[in-house]
Amino acid sequence: MSLLLLAGATVIDGVSDKGIDGRAILIENGRIAAIDRLDELSVPAGTETVDFSGKFVIPGLMNANVHLLVNVLFETLVRYEGRYEDLIVEAAQVALKNGLTTVFDTWGPRRPLMSARDRIDRGSAPGSRIRCAGNIVGFDGPFSDDFDRRIPGVGSSYFVDRVNATWVENVGRHLMWLTPEAVGEEVRAYIERGVDFVKYASNEHGGASAGAFLQFSERTQRVIVEEAHRAGLTAQSHTGTVEGLRIAIEAGCDLVQHCNMTGPTEIPRETLELFAEKNCGAVVFPLTDNGIKILKESISDFEWTLWKASDANARNLVGSGASILLANDGGIFAPEVRNEPMIKGTWNGLPEDEGLGRLATGHFVWLRAMEEMGMSPMALLHAATLNIAKAYQVDADLGTLEAGKIADLVVLDEDPLRSAKNYQSIHAVIKDGSVVDLDALPEQPLLTADLPPSLEEEVHYKKAIHHGARLPGCPSCVNGNL
Repeated sequence: MSLLLLAGATVIDGVSDKGIDGRAILIENGRIAAIDRLDELSVPAGTETVDFSGKFVIPGLMNANVHLLVNVLFETLVRYEGRYEDLIVEAAQVALKNGLTTVFDTWGPRRPLMSARDRIDRGSAPGSRIRCAGNIVGFDGPFSDDFDRRIPGVGSSYFVDRVNATWVENVGRHLMWLTPEAVGEEVRAYIERGVDFVKYASNEHGGASAGAFLQFSERTQRVIVEEAHRAGLTAQSHTGTVEGLRIAIEAGCDLVQHCNMTGPTEIPRETLELFAEKNCGAVVFPLTDNGIKILKESISDFEWTLWKASDANARNLVGSGASILLANDGGIFAPEVRNEPMIKGTWNGLPEDEGLGRLATGHFVWLRAMEEMGMSPMALLHAATLNIAKAYQVDADLGTLEAGKIADLVVLDEDPLRSAKNYQSIHAVIKDGSVVDLDALPEQPLLTADLPPSLEEEVHYKKAIHHGARLPGCPSCVNGNL
């Protein structure tokens, strides 16, 4: 029997409306056995005791939308072909190191994700608990118009098709041609391969319309949700417009991702009210005031209209009655990718302190941003724990600190109910009742590794056009980017 006693901390259990000083938590075999004053607990002989006097214990943090393999550029997927599971485990370890004991991966390669999930669940590798959807139903793969249209024609058709198939399987864009009943059959077959929940596209992803097109009809969306619920799974959607959002909520989704991102149009009041009426979780992607200010300086006027509406929507959701969930599309971009102009000029290129999309630190940005927007301290905690557990229907085991629940906890040096920035003061992380060796994570740095030193040849390398005056010539031929 594994026994652990955490003594002396202020326990913020997510049930009470405040922290309770001087409590002890008894953990047996990975679950919370009791929470009480130390002198009121019956502690078995041989129990390991850790004194956390002066610290603050909260439930393990969760993230409702991550992409543990988001670095899907051509060179990454070539370099690590056959090792996608290793990249996913690395990301799960980065998440755990930063207090995220459970993450929900909402788009990625199903088979490597499930393998990493099972490896962590078995205890073969440390890492945040992974639950995954695999592909977003209706989307094509990484090398397509839905994500990166540059690669077909550059990479061989063999490799391009192989990668796309790894993500898409039988739930790609061809579903848009089918009847609702036929879509349901395809989704049912996909569910049987072992995903933990279903995510589908209510709106398309980017493209010439910037995400405005509806991907599936209202009838088809209802069928997809029904198939998920029939299998005992939750259903969620990717949305990008006010109509895509409304249809997804009315279709019966358990949660809607980045629901505050509705193009240049703000969410109508009646749709805001639908979240509470339909018991649908509202996953919000906010930026801090400073992050918005920095971003505005590097994006186009049209992009600014999108972010301006997104910011207004997030503020309007606070106090609307909606159950708000923390999420950020969290993933790891390799250092060479973060330096690319295509990343630098976007929200993924914001400085570390404001970078919402960072897997390691974006949840801290989220908490500060929503604090600025008026969320109360306890509402912030619930958004990062209980609300996510309820939306994904795992609240019988996770989301609060109560007897009988899985012992996932984060120990903080500072009180998170006093300031959202205190969530970053992580002292210890406990998952499944065991103290995590944070210094050992990630065990095998791949995408988190530093860039290798420059080659000798790079010292001598001279670009055709060096910094300084441009050569005369046709502007379309000599563009200054060589």
